Amino acid sequence: MAKHAGVSKAAVSKVIRNDYGVSDAMRDRVKRAIDELGYRPQAAARALRGRAFTIGVLMRHIGIPFYAEIMTGLVDQLAESDYQAIMIQGGTRDKTEKRALDALIDRQVDGILLIAPLVGRTQLEQVAREIPTVVLGRHDPSPAYDLIVDDDRVGSELVMDHLIALGHRRIGHITFHQEHGGAADQVPRIRAETYERVMRDRGIADEIAVAATSYSEEGGYDGARELLSHSPRPTAIFAGSDEAALGVLAALHEAGLSVPGDVSVAGYDNTRLAAHPNIALTTVNQDGVVMGRMAGRLLLERIEGRTSAVHFSVIPSLVVRRSTASPRPRPADTGTQMPSG
Repeated sequence: MAKHAGVSKAAVSKVIRNDYGVSDAMRDRVKRAIDELGYRPQAAARALRGRAFTIGVLMRHIGIPFYAEIMTGLVDQLAESDYQAIMIQGGTRDKTEKRALDALIDRQVDGILLIAPLVGRTQLEQVAREIPTVVLGRHDPSPAYDLIVDDDRVGSELVMDHLIALGHRRIGHITFHQEHGGAADQVPRIRAETYERVMRDRGIADEIAVAATSYSEEGGYDGARELLSHSPRPTAIFAGSDEAALGVLAALHEAGLSVPGDVSVAGYDNTRLAAHPNIALTTVNQDGVVMGRMAGRLLLERIEGRTSAVHFSVIPSLVVRRSTASPRPRPADTGTQMPSG
């Protein structure tokens, strides 16, 4: 920025700190350069003062189990370095996420990991021009930042092929409500589109049933109630995440239905809870720990000077557990009467 303004770094530092001894003309030149380059003052100060040895992590909610897997991998990767990770919650609204992202930038972190961010690609690139950035869980690569993503089409196909091979035809799906409709919603959209495509390709398009709620226990519960109200009800439910699958299991229990005897359930993420013996959830493993380690590695490389973009894709695998089985014959299926509430 100093070069762009045609002044020394010391002059830039003085303007940013609002020190005395700077002429109005020089102050105007530096401020004009900041505006033209899209710099935040904190970013300019960072370039002058060196490193803080801190990695900022932005996620929608710290309680999402899969995000904990990512953080485990990131912390493991940073353990042998001088860097520490700090986390901030962005929520599910553009405004709150922007405030959280600005807070990381203002704290002058050396690198940022954005997990499934809501902001558009243009804003991501603006951040990445200031701070080494890795984006996880998006499908919009850019030369400005590194990208880590799961092959959601392959993962969803694995679930659907498994359920259909077991003999299921009435398969419901729970997806994330498309509130934003942009790149931030690519993952649930790809999983839902793959579900529908497989159903059509297998000649069972008439059985397509999608509940658009959220990737949360509450969303899974509400989605399951909606799907179970269909007549006939589904014999299997593909939840878009393990967290949503937990809500599905709760709704089925409440309705007096057994898993997998009455309804098979499959999730996505292979979180630790999915392997619990009392849950034993069939799910897709996209290895959040590996993703977190790769994010740490890429951020350290960026901080050390790498400028070429890296696009890292995880190949998912299906983990089959006790929550899925062949549908048992029943005389006539009807919609399940859900408790009022």
